[in-house]
Amino acid sequence: MAIKLIVGLGNPGKDYQSHRHNVGFWFCDTLANLYSATFKKETKFFGDVTQVTIAGLTVRLLKPKTFMNRSGQSIQALAKFYQLDSSEILVVHDELDLDSGTAKLKAEGGHGGHNGLRDTIKALSTKSFFRLRLGIGHPGDRSQVSDYVLHAPNKSELTQIQNAMVDALQVIEDIVKGDIDKAMKNLHTKD
Repeated sequence: MAIKLIVGLGNPGKDYQSHRHNVGFWFCDTLANLYSATFKKETKFFGDVTQVTIAGLTVRLLKPKTFMNRSGQSIQALAKFYQLDSSEILVVHDELDLDSGTAKLKAEGGHGGHNGLRDTIKALSTKSFFRLRLGIGHPGDRSQVSDYVLHAPNKSELTQIQNAMVDALQVIEDIVKGDIDKAMKNLHTKD
């Protein structure tokens, strides 16, 4: 099944835009720039939305403005309005369990402690949606996680994260067409 909605998770506002937690927003911004699209505030969807054509298919990009812990409200509002199945949704988010520079696709699963995913699962009443996990590394101690995700990566980490986004963009057409296995194989296998 084709992907009709790509959601980037993050927190709205200038104070948060450079934080590790906002890599989902960064990815959607990059996609919008690549396809010459501009985000518009859509209050009924509690977020910024634009539309692009990838591999001949129409895809909406969404950046929820509800803050990370309420991401599901925005995703659910848009999905319900356009009658999207959860299998047509790709959620892009920061991933502590992957090193900076690593991008992985996942078909479904739990939230792994990620509040944006936790709220999305609750709002959609399912774990069955695709995820693009962009590694940001781990601070090493659980007690430091919230501080870590709410700070900007250093220069070398930022370069690694950008490289992971480039890797993911190279398989975005396969993802959108629903050829997830092919996209996973290409993304997860480095030569």
